[in-house]
Amino acid sequence: MSVKGLLRMGLVLSIAFLSAAGYAGEAAPDVEHVSGESLVLTGQGPGNLCFDQIVPGSVQVRNAFEANKAGAVVYEAERDYVVDYAKGTIARTAASRIPDFQSNVLYGQKEFDHNQFPGFGNGAHFVFVDYATRHGFPLFVPTEQAGRLKQTRARLEKGGPFKVVAFGDSITNGGDASEERLQFTRRYAQWLQERFPKAEIAFENGATGGDSTVQGLARLEEKVLSRTPDLVLVGFGMNDHNKGGLEPEIFEKNLISIVETIRARTGAEVIVYSAFPPNPEWKFGSHRMELFAAATRRAAEKAQCAFADVYAVWSKLLERKDCSSLLGNNINHPNDFGHWVYFETLKRVGF
Repeated sequence: MSVKGLLRMGLVLSIAFLSAAGYAGEAAPDVEHVSGESLVLTGQGPGNLCFDQIVPGSVQVRNAFEANKAGAVVYEAERDYVVDYAKGTIARTAASRIPDFQSNVLYGQKEFDHNQFPGFGNGAHFVFVDYATRHGFPLFVPTEQAGRLKQTRARLEKGGPFKVVAFGDSITNGGDASEERLQFTRRYAQWLQERFPKAEIAFENGATGGDSTVQGLARLEEKVLSRTPDLVLVGFGMNDHNKGGLEPEIFEKNLISIVETIRARTGAEVIVYSAFPPNPEWKFGSHRMELFAAATRRAAEKAQCAFADVYAVWSKLLERKDCSSLLGNNINHPNDFGHWVYFETLKRVGF
């Protein structure tokens, strides 16, 4: 698929520090603007946004990630929700049209087996919030990794055909993004096209739901090596970490083997990225994702390839937010906002 042929986003979502001098008619400190942050709301209890000290008048709450999505419902302050601007929380009102997360089939379940709950998922319960805060902090830390993506940079600047291949599990496959174009791998390929307009970027997704690095090694020939990539995005860990899966040390060795085989057979450069912790009440998780994230970092260092630390960013989000507000399936897939988090983390891999 030609990335130049993808539809451009109707809304550029960003978290960026912008000057707010003259905001509301008077001088104000710098504020951070947030677009499309997701929440699920339970009863009339408060749900935390990433930041507190919200700027009054800056909040919009809707049922779609993008503000310009056709048919999106924009909820009304006081009728549907109330904001605690100092604490950075939103709560449903008694007569709110916002879905109550208590009606979710997995709400309150402990050690749940998702197979016993047909229709599970959080898509119908999300609200997405735009707002400004006077107490922002960087969610994403740029890392300079030009030495590990020198060839990528040269080829993109030169222009001409350039193929990006994504390889991994269901998260990399795009699990629970509401639209294909909102999948983080596709957004990253589109961003590369915009950054390097002389390039002719093609994107292929060779990821397979349910795969660990064991299946990844078995599929490597078909899904990556035979596709003549220039850059490969590699994301495993969620299934490796599950009960009955691999130990972190074996996962690390498999990941190194994947990276080194890709380079040796295709000459492509590689970016690997860590995974986030799944719902802690999910029965099948070993809930040791911090060990697999650390193993991913070590594998990238030993294989001398680029690394994007999704786990660190996600952990920062969870300091204020509950996991269900970020999980499309309420188990182990990011929602649209979560896919955006992956995308922004990849963008911070500097080259």
